[in-house]
Amino acid sequence: MDRLTGVHAVREALRAGRPLDRVVIARGRHGERIAEILRLARSRGVPVRFERRELLDRMAGGTHHQGVVALTAAETTVALEDLLARASPPGLLVLLDGVEDPRNLGAVIRTALAAGASGVVIPERRAAGLTEAVAQAAAGALSYLPVARVTNLAAAIERIQAAGYWVVGFDEKAERPYTALDLTRPVALVFGGEGRGLRELTRRRCDELAAIPTVGPIRSLNVSVAAGVVLFEALRQRQTQRS
Repeated sequence: MDRLTGVHAVREALRAGRPLDRVVIARGRHGERIAEILRLARSRGVPVRFERRELLDRMAGGTHHQGVVALTAAETTVALEDLLARASPPGLLVLLDGVEDPRNLGAVIRTALAAGASGVVIPERRAAGLTEAVAQAAAGALSYLPVARVTNLAAAIERIQAAGYWVVGFDEKAERPYTALDLTRPVALVFGGEGRGLRELTRRRCDELAAIPTVGPIRSLNVSVAAGVVLFEALRQRQTQRS
């Protein structure tokens, strides 16, 4: 992941509209130049995090950073409202609840495009952004499939529901199999992050929960595999309906 270090470099990147994954500022850092960076980041929709200086030292890799580091993005994200407006009916969305591995995120984006999804929604915090590693794993899909980044996934689910989508969360303990779902209507599929699955608040916001039946002692699947299984079931149902 490419990094920009120092007040001047980050400020000029924001002024130029360069795609940035996020800006990280050392806790306690303030002043007119920091305030300007905050204003520019807000206007560009770039997330800002305040972290311990020790973390910025590691991120900068020995470079003098002045308490400011930015991580560059491979592609820019879109607003959730724009993603919903672009979606072709019946829309098919993928929501990811805290997927932190960039290879998994890239693989899901690539699969979502291949299965005809309208877009992907990811949270700002505790999740991978659209970095070069994600772009490599997505193998070009980021150029075609819009990705929305939201500050609050639970609130985003409510907005998606208000737009007419049925929201299905995937949990290995759910009783209903994914093959029993009607995936021909506008639907948003929610997959949890590595290891912990769906967060409780996300689970409660879903209209229903479903599972991918497995055999053997290991019940959970890698998130990119799980997304592929369900997305191509959605594609199968939609193609059958059209034929």
